[in-house]
Amino acid sequence: MKTQLTLTQKSAFKTFGFIGIMMLTLFAFNPIYGQTKTTTSAEVATNERTIKGLVSDEEKPLEGVNVIQKGTKTGTVTNEKGEFTFPKKLKTGDILLFSYLGYETQEVKIKDNTTFITLKLTADLVEMIGALDTAKPYKSKRKN
Repeated sequence: MKTQLTLTQKSAFKTFGFIGIMMLTLFAFNPIYGQTKTTTSAEVATNERTIKGLVSDEEKPLEGVNVIQKGTKTGTVTNEKGEFTFPKKLKTGDILLFSYLGYETQEVKIKDNTTFITLKLTADLVEMIGALDTAKPYKSKRKN
C-alpha cells in the first residue's frame, strides 16, 4: 500500500534534508584539535605575583627610578621614598630593568620566591675624552 505525501510533508523532508546536509558539511570541514594541558587557577596564582621594592643609592632612597619589564613597555617609577609596586603580575623568569640618570642600569631576574626587591644603584662614571681647551677666551660673533 502506497501512501501519498502531501505538499507540506514534501517541503518538510526537503527542509530537514537541507539542514542535515549543512550540519554534515559543518562538521566535516571543522578542524579538530587535540587536547592541551590546562592550568588551574591555583597554578596561575602561584606562578604570577605582584612585585614590590625599594631602590636607593649608598646614601638615600632614589625618587624617579624607571622600573620596566624587559621586552615590553610596561613599567613604573619609584616614589619619593624610593618604593615601587609593579603594575603587572610577573612570572618566574621575567626580568626587570632599573634605570636612572647618572647611575648604571641594572637587571633583576624574578625567581620563584621573589616578592620584594631591595636594590642599590651604583653611580655611573662618565669620562670625557681629551682635555678642554681653555686657552681660547670665549668670543661672540655677534656685533652690537
